[in-house]
Amino acid sequence: MTIRVVIVDDQAMVRAGFAALLAAQPDIDVVGEAPDGREAVAVVGRTHPDVVLMDVRMPEMDGLEAARLILGREGTRTRVLMLTTFDVDDYVYEALRAGASGFLLKDAPPADLIAAVRVVASGDALLAPSVTRRLIADFARSKPAPKKTSLRLNALTARETEVLGLIARGLSNQEIAAHLVVAEQTVKTHVSRILMKLDLRDRAQAVVFAYESGLVTPGAEG
Repeated sequence: MTIRVVIVDDQAMVRAGFAALLAAQPDIDVVGEAPDGREAVAVVGRTHPDVVLMDVRMPEMDGLEAARLILGREGTRTRVLMLTTFDVDDYVYEALRAGASGFLLKDAPPADLIAAVRVVASGDALLAPSVTRRLIADFARSKPAPKKTSLRLNALTARETEVLGLIARGLSNQEIAAHLVVAEQTVKTHVSRILMKLDLRDRAQAVVFAYESGLVTPGAEG
């Protein structure tokens, strides 16, 4: 299956570079580009891509607002991968709340960009442990503690609740498997069930839910 991609960035050179790299892949087709969020919403509406590479800071409309509008459309199957740099940490949490499936540094190696598009298109989230830990630090610094634990957590088994907590602390599936002394495939099964039961899009939303529900307390030792 060919992955349809739209590239959104206010720098023409960045768009051209990403487009050339992705279009050279046999399984990726760049179906549109946009220089700002407002045009991105229109282009996505016309092309219905699988993945949108979305810059955060842009004129007219920033990437966060564009992501909210794109992902808020009923029945959409499009996923958004935010393009970021380390100096935009303040945007991380809001982008995840908007439904973004992950983050990619603009200066990441070409192979990482290609892999990221494929990961997100497959329905998984690209949320590296390092990004998750930065998210946790930001949450602890700026977000108030939840008033009470969400009743939605009652849908999870004890083990699933434990796995969700480890996801929220930034552990990868491999690290969770080692921590619980189980097979990595078992962890993947738990993650799939957690997402299904809580009606979450992907791992990125699971991290946000774990903090907003009160399951994990920012700043607590994991």
